[in-house]
Amino acid sequence: MIDLAAYGSLFLAALLAATLIPAQSESVLTGLILAGGQPVWMLVAVASLGNILGSVLNWLIGRGVERFRDRRWFPASEAQLARAQARYQRFGYWSLLLAWVPIIGDPLTLAAGIMREPLWRFVVLVSIGKIGRYLVLAAGIDALS
Repeated sequence: MIDLAAYGSLFLAALLAATLIPAQSESVLTGLILAGGQPVWMLVAVASLGNILGSVLNWLIGRGVERFRDRRWFPASEAQLARAQARYQRFGYWSLLLAWVPIIGDPLTLAAGIMREPLWRFVVLVSIGKIGRYLVLAAGIDALS
């Protein structure tokens, strides 16, 4: 039986984890895999989709952030934005393969939007990293259980 609440919780956790909001999805995915009852491939697919869409949200925010950077409420300083842009320019679009890495991945996806990275390339590279991360996690859980 399909547990829509489980899939919905996993999707939301994965989506939030990919934004600048501090959250994690690995524990939710791990718990659902260990609980059984849902196909692992479907759990990995739902987590991946949520996480990729969260990164696309960051990209969209990055695309529009330039017009708000001089506002007092803006959450990043000019220096922080400049550092993120410099790192992105230094390593280029291949750095998006690391969008799954905690702490650096979320700002990286925001910087990609600021730098006007084409959406198609962004989605392809981010997807490779994020799907790969969830596949490795699921395989590790399977090997240990």
